[in-house]
Amino acid sequence: MTTMSPLKDRLRTDLTAAMKARDEVRSSTLRMIMTAIGNAEVAGKEKAELSDEQVVAVLSTEAKKRREAATAFEDGGRAEMAEKERAELAVLTDYLPEQLSEEQVADIVTKAIEQTGAAGEGMKAMGKVMGVVQPQVKGRADGGAVAAEVRRQLGGA
Repeated sequence: MTTMSPLKDRLRTDLTAAMKARDEVRSSTLRMIMTAIGNAEVAGKEKAELSDEQVVAVLSTEAKKRREAATAFEDGGRAEMAEKERAELAVLTDYLPEQLSEEQVADIVTKAIEQTGAAGEGMKAMGKVMGVVQPQVKGRADGGAVAAEVRRQLGGA
């Protein structure tokens, strides 16, 4: 059996602490993320222990769900449900790598376009540029925002 990822171990320790402190939001959010990690570990043909990078991917997915749900609840006039989603998102954010700013994303995209020589190719170079950008921003920026920036810089906005 492989050893537990340090991030997963931290999540489990923090869950225990939150339960002892009777912090309902934190403990329910951490329980939910541990369940999501457990589901990811048993998905596929064989059970596998997730690496820190894979745990961050699960956290990013869950954070994205919370952002989208908060927006949907806000649009539907359900402010208290939107607030609950934002509280869960705040807990998840503690475990995610620091997010990149729009300027940092734009800078990474600019360098990737120069590196791939895609400057004059327009939108058909999108896949090539995204292939270079994605590993650099994984877990640290929203994929939709990154794709939008690549489209903008390639002239397809």
